[in-house]
Amino acid sequence: MARTEQKERTRRTLLATARRLFATRGYAGVGLAEIVGESGVTKGALYHHFEGKPDLFRAVLEQVQREVADRVAAAADAEDDPWAQLKAGCAAFVAAGADPDVQRIMLIDGPAVLGWNEWRAIDEATSVRHLTEALAALVAAGAIPAQPVAPLARLLSGAMNEAALWLAQSAPDELADTQAALSRLLDALRA
Repeated sequence: MARTEQKERTRRTLLATARRLFATRGYAGVGLAEIVGESGVTKGALYHHFEGKPDLFRAVLEQVQREVADRVAAAADAEDDPWAQLKAGCAAFVAAGADPDVQRIMLIDGPAVLGWNEWRAIDEATSVRHLTEALAALVAAGAIPAQPVAPLARLLSGAMNEAALWLAQSAPDELADTQAALSRLLDALRA
């Protein structure tokens, strides 16, 4: 195996192990020794790829954010109508956020570990950017009354993040009710 391939495999292994451990026990409950031990690599290998535990967590968080954004985009892209795309994407976000692993990494530990500003920057680059683009297109098309899109996107993003956190403490059947409430909330925006 080429050295570059080996380095990439080590990085993927570290990310997968760290993700599993962070998701199940949280950032504070996992040590670097455990991550490298379960990954079958040395601490030197970890430090070759990451500056330390916070940097490794940041990479895991970015990976989770990208996967959620991909799920949201796939759900939206499955629809032809821009309004249906918005609703499908928002429903997919809430469903993805209801996953306990995603909640722990993306919504609970993310802001706590990286700090609010850094976490928001990552969120802005993925979820909020897609939501803002969708809302801007709907405003431009007249489907939503003309208004500043930035605050609307943050209000909806905050509501969906809060719904995902609430779902973590709720019964499994609450997802359908939450998505129905979100659908009614979005329908109230229509022109």
